[in-house]
Amino acid sequence: MVLLTRRRIFAAAAVSLLASGAAPLTAATPPRASAAVPMSSALASLPAFIDGVVAEQIATREVAGAVVTVVHDGRVVMSRGYGFADVGRAIPVDPARTLFRPGSVSKLFTWVALMQQIEQGKVSMDADVNRYLDFVIPPFEGKPVLVSDLFAHTPGMSDSSGISTDDPAKVEPFTKWMKTHIPKRIWAPGTETSYSNYGAALAGYIVQRLSGEPFADYTERHIFKPLGMTSTTFREDLPPAMRQRAALGYRFEEGRLLPQPVEYYGVIMPAGSASAPGADMSRFMLAMLGGGQLGGARILSPASVRLLFSDSFANAPGLEGMAHGFMVHRLSDPHLVGHGGNTRDFHSNLVLAPSLGFGFFISMTGGEGSYLARTELTEAIIGRMFPRQPAPRQAGPPPRTGSYRVNRRDYDIPAKPERDLKVTAGAPGELKLELSGRVSQWQRIGDDTYEQVTGARAGGPYERLRFYGDERDPRLSFSSQPHVAYHLIRP
Repeated sequence: MVLLTRRRIFAAAAVSLLASGAAPLTAATPPRASAAVPMSSALASLPAFIDGVVAEQIATREVAGAVVTVVHDGRVVMSRGYGFADVGRAIPVDPARTLFRPGSVSKLFTWVALMQQIEQGKVSMDADVNRYLDFVIPPFEGKPVLVSDLFAHTPGMSDSSGISTDDPAKVEPFTKWMKTHIPKRIWAPGTETSYSNYGAALAGYIVQRLSGEPFADYTERHIFKPLGMTSTTFREDLPPAMRQRAALGYRFEEGRLLPQPVEYYGVIMPAGSASAPGADMSRFMLAMLGGGQLGGARILSPASVRLLFSDSFANAPGLEGMAHGFMVHRLSDPHLVGHGGNTRDFHSNLVLAPSLGFGFFISMTGGEGSYLARTELTEAIIGRMFPRQPAPRQAGPPPRTGSYRVNRRDYDIPAKPERDLKVTAGAPGELKLELSGRVSQWQRIGDDTYEQVTGARAGGPYERLRFYGDERDPRLSFSSQPHVAYHLIRP
C-alpha cells in the first residue's frame, strides 16, 4: 500500500516552530504568479469547472465514484458526489453519506491528536519519543528519534511493508504490531525526510498511551464528535449501517470495473485506517482554517494550528518540504499545505490555503487510472484558483546525470534497478528523465534547478526538480514530492 501523495512527475503519466531545513533558492527563478483572478469570480465558476473535469475522468480514467468538497471563508462552497459508490447496484455517491477511505489523509487527524497532547503539556516537541513509550526505539549514531521527527517524517527509518491485508483475521492491534516491527534504521534522525507510516503510527501510539483511551475512541471523542463529523472513524470493523454506506474499491479488467474486498490497515491504524464522507471532511477543513475552531467547538488553539501549517524541514534547498504533519504543496503565492492518500483502491487529496481560508478535499475509487485522475483534478483546481506562468529558461552546464534511487523503500527487500530514476542530458540546458518506461523532458531555470516541459493547462502548476548534495552523495528532489529524496547510485 502507498499512503502518501505522489503528484505528477512525468508528462506521459498526465498528472516548530523548527528551524527550516531549506536554504534559500538564490540562483533559480521560481514560477511566476499569473495575474490574480478574484477569489469570488474563481469560486463562482469552480463547481462547474470541477463537474466538467470529473465527467471527463469518469469517461477516460476508470473512475467509478468520486467526492469533491470545497470550502472558503467559513462556508462550504460545494460538496458533490460523482459516479457510483457501488457500480453493480447503481448506488450513486452521496457526499453526505458515502464513506471513502482517505488513506494517509487520515494522518492529519493523528497530528491534531498529538498536538492536543502537546497543548496539555503531556508531550514535548523536542523530547525523545522513548519518554512516552513502553518499548524502546534505539538511537542511531547516538541520536534519538524526537517527537519533532515524527511531524517532519525525519526518523531515518526504512519503510514498512506488509501493512495491509484483505483478511480481517490477520489484523493485529497496532499497539502490538509496532513493538515487533520496528523498522531498520538507515540514517540519523533529523537529517533527511523519508515518508514514514511507522512514524505516524508511533504518534498515534503516544496519544493512546498518554490519554489512556484507545486511539479510535480518542479521535471520536476529541476530534470527530466535537466537530460534528458523525460518520468519520478509524475503526475498520464498521457496523452494518455504516458498512452499507461504504464505497467499494475496484480494479479495471477487460473493460469492466470489478469490486475488490475491503482493505484493512489496522496494524498502522493512526497512519491510514480512517473512513469518512466528503461532508465530514468539509467540517475538518473549516475547523483547521478557523484556527482550530468550528462553531462553538475548539479542538486546537490558533497557535497550534499555525505550527502544524508552518514549514519544518526540506530535503532540497529552495523546494517545498514538510510542514508539521502537513506537506507543503506551494511555498508562497499562496502558501499551500495538505496531504494526499493512496490505498490500493482509493486515491485522495486535501489541500488548504490558510491565508485565504480556502480548501478542498478529493477522494476517488476505480481502476488504476483513478490515481491519475485524483492528481489531475488536484492540479486543475490549484492551477485555476492560483495560476502561475512557467519560469524563464536559462542556459548552463548539465547537472550530475545517472541513475537515482528513492530513499523511501523497505531496505530489507532488494532494490529493483528497473525502478530507478534515470537522468540523461539532452540539448544544452535540457534533461530527459525516465522511470518505468515513462519519459519526461526538463529545462534549466537556474543553478541545478529544472522545470518540466509540459503542455499543462494554463496556470500550471509547473513541476520543478533540484539537484543538491555533494560529490559523496549527489541527490535530487521534486517540488511535488516533499516527503522523499533521490540519491545517485550509478553515474
